[in-house]
Amino acid sequence: MTTITVYHLEMNSPDELKANTTAAGLNIVEAEIPQYQYNRFLYQLVGEDWQWYEKLKWDSDQWRDYAERDNLRTWTGYNRGSIAGYFELEQQPDNNVELKYFGLAPKAIGQGFGACLLSHAISRAWQWGQTERVWLHTCSLDHPVALKNYLARGFKIFREETEVIAEDQ
Repeated sequence: MTTITVYHLEMNSPDELKANTTAAGLNIVEAEIPQYQYNRFLYQLVGEDWQWYEKLKWDSDQWRDYAERDNLRTWTGYNRGSIAGYFELEQQPDNNVELKYFGLAPKAIGQGFGACLLSHAISRAWQWGQTERVWLHTCSLDHPVALKNYLARGFKIFREETEVIAEDQ
């Protein structure tokens, strides 16, 4: 068993965003035609080192139902033709947008892309509909500077939880 801390973060105004758009060579593109196979690939590529395991057992129908919804949008950051990272935004009731997944590909870590990609994600969330709140959750299994990046962009922690997960997950 492993004990982890889960952090729930939120931003309640676009004015709270402390954007960092400096990342030479990063090109961010929305996947305007949803393809569940692409989301599955990104989830595995980015999440493998951070124990993203929940969706690994999903079949194609579950992935299609998840990734090809009208309230989910996906962006990918590219550097020199390779995937540098990605994020998914989910529009939710009460004018909330959740940053469902966010992360960098293993070979892009340490290249200075995280702050820029996250700033882009937050900006896109605020531009979607009548957004009143952008939120996410992360945990202590994430990259050591992930929480610091979220806080530096203007998110505030509104809840912390402790969870115990089985080692075989």
